[in-house]
Amino acid sequence: MSVDGSSPVLLEGNEWKAYFRNFKHSAFRLEVHQTYTMPAEADSFRDFLSGAQRPESFNAPWHQTIREHTAAGRTMVRAKVVRRPLTPYSRYLFEWGIPGNVAAGEDYQIVDLTDRTNPGLPEQDFWMFDESTVVHLNYRPDGTQINRELIQEPDIGKYLAWRDLALESAVPFSVYRT
Repeated sequence: MSVDGSSPVLLEGNEWKAYFRNFKHSAFRLEVHQTYTMPAEADSFRDFLSGAQRPESFNAPWHQTIREHTAAGRTMVRAKVVRRPLTPYSRYLFEWGIPGNVAAGEDYQIVDLTDRTNPGLPEQDFWMFDESTVVHLNYRPDGTQINRELIQEPDIGKYLAWRDLALESAVPFSVYRT
């Protein structure tokens, strides 16, 4: 049950993927966890840890999605919270994941909280589509995803403020990486 007593609306499969096909203007993601344990990434993460080279076609379907949205004038922006030293998973993202996303057109921003206090960002990952629809990504402490929950009647002002705060506190991935 959610706080208001209603049943949560959980998103899976095609219903979840439709949000990425159908947004009209913008998609924003706040990533606050330092480790994600995603079954679909298990093999590539293991390869990264073993020192393998990133496959040429790594994450190609996602990159195509980004390119299509960018070509249509839609924006995809992420703010990734990090703390040094980077976790193995964050190193994997920095080496294998984020560069291809940026090359495809995603605006990837890094919020480094290593030497500063959290400016007021939540400890909750979320996607916000078209500044109107919010989906929480819920994880266990080990980074395993529990579910994706569509937030009914979200306080959009709060999510917009968190987005703006994250972006004000961030630097572009290309700047951070250098």
